[in-house]
Amino acid sequence: MSDLKTVNNSVYKTTIVIGAGKLKQIGWYLTNVLFFRNSLNSSSALKVGLLKLFGASIGAGVIIKPAVNIKFPWKLSIGNHSWIGENVWIDNLADITIGANVCISQGALLLTGNHNYKRSSFDLILQPIIIEDGVWIGARAVVCPGVVCGTHAVLSVASVASNEMEAWGIYRGNPAIKVGKRLLVE
Repeated sequence: MSDLKTVNNSVYKTTIVIGAGKLKQIGWYLTNVLFFRNSLNSSSALKVGLLKLFGASIGAGVIIKPAVNIKFPWKLSIGNHSWIGENVWIDNLADITIGANVCISQGALLLTGNHNYKRSSFDLILQPIIIEDGVWIGARAVVCPGVVCGTHAVLSVASVASNEMEAWGIYRGNPAIKVGKRLLVE
């Protein structure tokens, strides 16, 4: 039986604050609420500038739609010409690297943290996510901690990637399994 009063979240306190003092964290919280989670703000240029100001690495031509929630910009890297759709939640307690020409569709969830359900102390476990160039994460899909999405892979609508996705693979389901190979037509 879990005893949640004994939860060990020390990794959260020591890892998350690297690159950000309390003032920066509070500043980001307010910025995230006012400019990112706010569905009335549609300016990608403003959002890109704010992310860079808070330590994110953002490439050229990045589009960030309204109502996006980003936990910690100093743990985020986005390559050139990538798109982040409406209502995407980037829960990056650990680093998230998004390559170039990536599409993260509406309502997708990128999770870098989980809990060790095998321990009564329910310890927090953090693992990075890497989404390589050309990947498409479908609407309402979930990418779990530690997942690498190989170049040009596709995770279909409402699927859950809990394991590595091979390059050019098409994945579907919960847990997502490879159902085909992506072919691009010019």
